[in-house]
Amino acid sequence: MAEIKRVLVTGGAGFLGSHLCERLVSDGHDVICLDNFFTSQKTNLSHLLGKPNFELIRHDVICPIHLEVDEIYNLACPAAPGHYQFNPIKTIKTSVVGSINMLGMAKRCGAKILQASTSEIYGNPEVHPQPESYHGNVNTLGPRACYDEGKRAAETLFMDYHRMNKVNIRIVRIFNTYGPRMHPYDGRVVSNFIRQALTGQDITIFGDGSQTRSFCYRDDLIEGMIAMMNGPDDFVGPVNIGNPGEFTIRELAELVIEMTGSNVKLIEQPLPADDPTRRRPDITLAKQKLGWQPKVTLRDGLKATIDWFRSIDLSHYRPPTPNF
Repeated sequence: MAEIKRVLVTGGAGFLGSHLCERLVSDGHDVICLDNFFTSQKTNLSHLLGKPNFELIRHDVICPIHLEVDEIYNLACPAAPGHYQFNPIKTIKTSVVGSINMLGMAKRCGAKILQASTSEIYGNPEVHPQPESYHGNVNTLGPRACYDEGKRAAETLFMDYHRMNKVNIRIVRIFNTYGPRMHPYDGRVVSNFIRQALTGQDITIFGDGSQTRSFCYRDDLIEGMIAMMNGPDDFVGPVNIGNPGEFTIRELAELVIEMTGSNVKLIEQPLPADDPTRRRPDITLAKQKLGWQPKVTLRDGLKATIDWFRSIDLSHYRPPTPNF
């Protein structure tokens, strides 16, 4: 029988966090979910609340908390631009102070800790695709900096706790991820496009839609995170976790229209400040070190996501911020 671990997931009620909690609970581990419910939904976890090996705590990682755990997945931070720009000071505090609190817990408990970092580390990249060795092209003064710089500072903290205090760390850089349980009003392209298409609204694209993104299905992403946590101790990362398939935003919009059978048009809006024009992960390191690569195609992942969007009542979801 596999070892049962006490695992803390911060941001565990969010899109990815809830799926991670679900997977860890099903694997038999004792799971503690920590979330302040700023952008997440309790309904994401309703099916886990009665499980004897699952516990939910409403708490903000900015505030210290004392728990005894073996592993920590640090996912706490609003990740969609509309959400993290709503209160930029709180966003950077979540990344920096939250990381300090979780790293302190890991140091005290001797726990292994994984940081959910981001492809935003690379900013508007001048190197394509982006390998982990690329240091990025980030505007420290722009409206996205609270998230980008917060995550960059968190990586620095993780490496310094590792070097100075021998904390057993892992860093994954997550590229665009989508799937069932995305918040319908998170402002990301996949959720925006599907919601607009299903409700008969014209689809909004920024610029001419020629900017590119890579889209990783949530199941592939969770597998990558768990592979990194369970990987060799001498590989702390950072490692890119994402799908190297590259699509223009216009291609994504047209595919959503086709798959939903909607009769809507594309409406162009001005491009937001510091919006990256190209984004695609180099996953060579993940393949070599973790034996991981994504398996779900964009079309298959979109089908599952569209089916989920059709199954929910949008009136049960509220935009977490007034940006929408």
